[in-house]
Amino acid sequence: MMIRLGLGSYACAWAIGVPGYESPVPPMSALDLLRLADELGLHVVQIADNLPLHKLSIEQRILVLDEARAHHITIEVGTRGIETTHLHQYIALAQDFGSSLLRVVVDTDVHHPSPSEVVTLVRAVLPDLTRAGITLAIENHDRFKAATLAEIIRTINHPNVGICLDTVNSFGALEGPEHVVATLGQYVVNLHLKEFVVRRLPHSMGFEVTGMPAGAGMLDIGGLLDTLRGFGRDFNAIIELWPETEPTIAATIAKERDWVRQSAAYLRTLILE
Repeated sequence: MMIRLGLGSYACAWAIGVPGYESPVPPMSALDLLRLADELGLHVVQIADNLPLHKLSIEQRILVLDEARAHHITIEVGTRGIETTHLHQYIALAQDFGSSLLRVVVDTDVHHPSPSEVVTLVRAVLPDLTRAGITLAIENHDRFKAATLAEIIRTINHPNVGICLDTVNSFGALEGPEHVVATLGQYVVNLHLKEFVVRRLPHSMGFEVTGMPAGAGMLDIGGLLDTLRGFGRDFNAIIELWPETEPTIAATIAKERDWVRQSAAYLRTLILE
């Protein structure tokens, strides 16, 4: 089996721009993200919903594709929302960008489907996924527990549907990485490597979960990779980050970029291509 290391647009969220916070000038573009990946020697880039591909013009899409081809970078397409029209749009975009994977976060600000609705909506696009040779990777997010996501995948029961496993998101559902991997590992078709640390607050009344560069926190990345390798699937491991803010957006972006470099260097010692 093969694991390839890649860079996700959520590794550079502050450089791209986070709604409700000071905007970077200029914001990072998809082209900038590809160039950073090339600088790091990475050949997979996941462009997710914080850099929505459907908002690019035809000319901009061509430039992104040309840049990816020039540096031998595979693009993975990501989005948020599973309404049928939206999924059809993103399956077509995944085809345009040569992506064999479409990572999706189920919820949007206005749509929070039940597990049965998720099954129904995904089943509606199974013929399109099959024809296009694209695997839909449903990401574990805050709302659904791992057992619920596993049941969704078992109910759909299709080789073109699996799990994008994020190593931190399920804390929002009161579940840690070991439980999530044990429950969802066999369905993983994509991995978001996001390092974290849990700290007690200074007044001792509560904890915070925050990000760290890969290898500098509490996540057993080596053990995680060994466990997932045991299931025998090929998948890409995508770097994502949760850096806390600094006093200025420029300082926050500088820290974020440093964390990207640290993370890529560390993960290269565990993922040999």
